[in-house]
Amino acid sequence: MTAILNVTRNDDGQYEITDQRGKVVEGPFDTNAAAWRALDLIDQGSSNAPPKARPGRKVLWGKPEQPKQSKKARCKERRKQERADHRMKVDAAKAPTWVRSVAAANFDPAGARSFRDHKLGTFGPASEVKRIDPAEYLAAKARGEA
Repeated sequence: MTAILNVTRNDDGQYEITDQRGKVVEGPFDTNAAAWRALDLIDQGSSNAPPKARPGRKVLWGKPEQPKQSKKARCKERRKQERADHRMKVDAAKAPTWVRSVAAANFDPAGARSFRDHKLGTFGPASEVKRIDPAEYLAAKARGEA
């Protein structure tokens, strides 16, 4: 037979665990939470230990620090990276000519810079834009042309 247990409040304002007949099984407790915790422990049986307190470790925000690798592990990682780089170069060399030419045009910063400079022209004393006669400009502005 299972006993039905309740958490009730006594006249002193404390909490107690009572059975169906109103008989106090355990208590008094200062808070409702403490009474319910005790009731859970009774319900689960005494074989279960109370929950363990968590250790006071620092909370790691962001990426945790990696443990120091051994020399063998570092060499292995470097070799793995070198193999990946070599594989990428081999695969790039096997690409068709038109793919390589498009990739070179898209990813050549010096070529893009050169194109941009030729497109813009020169801006300085030799530029056509800078050769404006102030007298002509003011006369045109007075006529309403500018």
